[in-house]
Amino acid sequence: MEIALTSLHWVYLAFILFIMAMLVMRRDTILVCVVGILALGLIATDSLGSSVSGIFNSFIYAIKELIGTILIISVIVSMSRILIRTGINEVMVAPLTRFIRTPAMAYWGIGIIMMITSWFFWPSPGVALIGAVLLPVAVRVGLPALGAAMAMNLFGHGIALSGDYIIQGAPKLTADAAGLPVAQVMEASIPLVAVMGIVTTATAFWMMRRDLKRGTFRDGLVAEAPAGDSGGKSDGIPMAPALKRVLAVIIPLLFLADVGAMIAFKLQGGDATALIGGTAVLILIGVTLLAHGDRGLEATTDYLIEGLQFGFRVFGPVIPIAAFFYLGDSAFADLIGKLPEGSHGIVNDLGVALAGTVPLNGAVSSVTLTAVGAITGLDGSGFSGISLAGSIARMFGASVGGTDTLTALGQVAAIWVGGGTLIPWALIPAAAICGVSPFELARRNLVPVLIGLVVTTLVAMFLV
Repeated sequence: MEIALTSLHWVYLAFILFIMAMLVMRRDTILVCVVGILALGLIATDSLGSSVSGIFNSFIYAIKELIGTILIISVIVSMSRILIRTGINEVMVAPLTRFIRTPAMAYWGIGIIMMITSWFFWPSPGVALIGAVLLPVAVRVGLPALGAAMAMNLFGHGIALSGDYIIQGAPKLTADAAGLPVAQVMEASIPLVAVMGIVTTATAFWMMRRDLKRGTFRDGLVAEAPAGDSGGKSDGIPMAPALKRVLAVIIPLLFLADVGAMIAFKLQGGDATALIGGTAVLILIGVTLLAHGDRGLEATTDYLIEGLQFGFRVFGPVIPIAAFFYLGDSAFADLIGKLPEGSHGIVNDLGVALAGTVPLNGAVSSVTLTAVGAITGLDGSGFSGISLAGSIARMFGASVGGTDTLTALGQVAAIWVGGGTLIPWALIPAAAICGVSPFELARRNLVPVLIGLVVTTLVAMFLV
């Protein structure tokens, strides 16, 4: 499995470290990413023209990959705007205020609901459902929108996705690569997922409470939270109280029907997201026609435009970053130029090279699998590198044992880093639905996730 690293690999790694440093310093990284794309293009093609073209092509690729997420966020925002301005959201969330009375209850309640939902449907559609319903309640009881985004993100894209016990997409990939039964990898992952989840979410909550008390908490708001509290104002769009009550019942029932359809027809991922998005569009049209009467047709267009403007305003700064990180995968050959001979993607090559330079024992193997998982997660997918983690775990396990634990550890590290808790563009759904900066969300997650990875790796050392 040895791979010869070239200047292409080292330059990519250098820019990764530079980008991470800029995020820690709270500086924008778009310029760094564009320069990184250009530098990689020059190294791979020796052509300035091709390198410059590669910048634009990589942007197009990133937009194509992100367009589904952009649209679901945009239509949810459009729907939320009309619900807020008519006051329907006030009626809809009123019963929930009986159960969620404090910021702590909001944080843990949103997180647990998000985790359960994400086990069945994966996190992206879960964010849309939960954000639209529970975010207004959380904001009203004092939980910052960024805190709600942290809860949805850590419990959904972190805990639920790293275990993936219902859909079993992640453990299937790692188990196949490690030559193990899926059930064995899933069983081995339970203590690791539990430790990682408890440590990370508890640390994030403690740090948030500490900073709120000190007055140093940055809310990270980039706009009014799309599903946020309207403060009881309907913005001059009157609606009969009886009609608002009826719609406040019908709208949640429609989304519950979506959940039933997902279960009945086994809709997951993009299919589940599309169902929720289509339902949100129909709700937007129906409520707008009822609220605006003769102006309903024009008002529907206005709300859609407003939602799309919000979506692209939030996603715009992320597209160049996504473009850079996508180059770490096999997309490089299509967008920029030929990869080195025998390469399976820059990020995967770096992971293989790391695994080939360490001694074989339980402790070092655990640290290596965490590092390999984290490195392969840097492309922002989380899933692209977990097969590599399984292969390396199989290699190490042949010498030190504990192949199932090492496989699960690599899976947990890859998905927590790349599945949507640290890479800014990967955690866009939670950030956008809460109206906060994805970069600020990534900064809030950084220390808790790193502490969680350290503790989880220590636990894995004793289990190997």
